[in-house]
Amino acid sequence: MNRNKSESLYKEALQYLPGGVDSPVRAFRSVGGFPIFMEKGKGSRVTDADGNEYIDYCMSWGPLILGHADDDVIAAVNETALSGTSFGTPHRYEVELAKLVTGAYDSIEKIRFVNSGTEATMSAIRLARGFTGRDRFVKFDGCYHGHADHLLVAAGSGLATFGTPDSAGVTEGNAKDTLVVPYNDIDALKSLLEKEGETVAAIIMEPVPCNYGLILPGENYLKEVRALCDKYGILLVFDEVITGFRLAAGGAQELFGVKPDLTTLGKVIGGGLPVGAYGGRADIMDKIAPDGPVYQAGTLSGNPLAMAAGIATVKKLLEGDIYAQLEKKVALMKEMLGKTFTAYEGRLLFASIGSIFAFCFSDLPAISSVDDIRKGDMEKYAAFHREMLSRGVYLAPSGYEVAFFSAQHSEADIIKTATAVSDSLKVVLG
Repeated sequence: MNRNKSESLYKEALQYLPGGVDSPVRAFRSVGGFPIFMEKGKGSRVTDADGNEYIDYCMSWGPLILGHADDDVIAAVNETALSGTSFGTPHRYEVELAKLVTGAYDSIEKIRFVNSGTEATMSAIRLARGFTGRDRFVKFDGCYHGHADHLLVAAGSGLATFGTPDSAGVTEGNAKDTLVVPYNDIDALKSLLEKEGETVAAIIMEPVPCNYGLILPGENYLKEVRALCDKYGILLVFDEVITGFRLAAGGAQELFGVKPDLTTLGKVIGGGLPVGAYGGRADIMDKIAPDGPVYQAGTLSGNPLAMAAGIATVKKLLEGDIYAQLEKKVALMKEMLGKTFTAYEGRLLFASIGSIFAFCFSDLPAISSVDDIRKGDMEKYAAFHREMLSRGVYLAPSGYEVAFFSAQHSEADIIKTATAVSDSLKVVLG
């Protein structure tokens, strides 16, 4: 494919943007080459600046569950924009979207809209601290909750450790109240809480980690975490920025039957526009200003365009049988690739849940922790990514990311994708 315009745009971007991008994972550093500059998207397809078309499984990193430029979402945004793009005052759209979200999530009685997933998670942690009067919180190794200082923390040398800074610019002071344990290891969490449980305000977790590969929770694992929170008076925070309205209308918590105290949302509820939210029990949410002492504010929070896009998206998700349709799409692709996966057994893993899936080049029988993901061959993923790209299929430019189906991916898309996967694997794995 001719990508001369993308290359030219990238060279120009390098003069003005760090790394030529506004988010590091877009830079193609882990897969090689230069990033592709997209011009437009419609349905399941994106078209780059050179006119090349791709079947897209990145879907703006998850929010576009209805596909690119859904007619109803675009109409809602256009109609709302005619009345103004921002007010800095309350408006009916935020009330309407709040009704839809709280109606879909049993755990969310009140909700506060913000502008990103990072804002949502850092605000939820602050709220948990303010509500409990405790300072520390627990996160899981490999789970990403945005780029707030106290969340950019990696595990130390032990199984259950005090966190260490995972980025330049994050101080040890910011990291010291963050405790890190392995995901799917309930014994490590029990051991930590036996020592530190009375000091912990919250446990924050992706119920299904999707930011460091795709890791599925072990049987009853989430319920056991919930029970430990109850035992020690700790608030359980589910980070469903990716899985919320993606795995089910009620997110992963509906799928696994576990009710958190607080939930963070984003991506899908913005319909492709920037949005985040955190919500939960009314007695906890009532601690937020102006009702309570926990301060959080945002000039563009509840932006009318984002709210309108979210309303249009969520209404369609609640009214139809889209989740069953999405699972059928994944099942069809797995069926079509059954022989291919068998041929490369012991060299490649394919994991999926709902409309989320991931490839991992590994000799392990299954993935259950971030350490398993780290053992994957990222050089092979890079080669696989390049081969898929050359065949008109766009995957996330990182082996640590996942892929997403949308309602607009057709059977023809799936057939082409399965063929591309099979042909690409022949090149990469022989």
